[in-house]
Amino acid sequence: MTAAAGVPRFNHVALSVPPDRLDATGRQALLSFHERVFGWTEMPMLTRDRELLVLRAWSNEQFVYLHASSDPMRTSAGEHFGLSVATREELDGMYARALAFQGDDPRVELEPPHTDDFHVLKLHAFYLRYLLPLRIEVQCFEWAEGFGPDRTA
Repeated sequence: MTAAAGVPRFNHVALSVPPDRLDATGRQALLSFHERVFGWTEMPMLTRDRELLVLRAWSNEQFVYLHASSDPMRTSAGEHFGLSVATREELDGMYARALAFQGDDPRVELEPPHTDDFHVLKLHAFYLRYLLPLRIEVQCFEWAEGFGPDRTA
């Protein structure tokens, strides 16, 4: 199945966080990092102090929904969601911005880029986390000649 009209697609990730994470100071920290690294912005009409922050991820139909909970989400180190970028340059740029932010704020958790070679695909990626329960993996797909997202055999 290929991406076309009528084919479902992922549009958001919802995470629960402690209410303090969504006070004015917490929201500003989250916004500063995610805007600087990814270009995400706040959907201010949805913001509620200590209750809700929605980070617009390039489109009104792609977002990260952060809601407060007295029992917030807890995850292990391996749990994450992934973002795909079109080029290695985009991946390297995001990594550089996250690394620069980490220089100002040691709460940024950042793993260096690595490449997994699957012969038909080289998967370039790095992981990061900032004040959220899930890590984010940023990936770039480098396909071998004759292969691509719709053809792997």
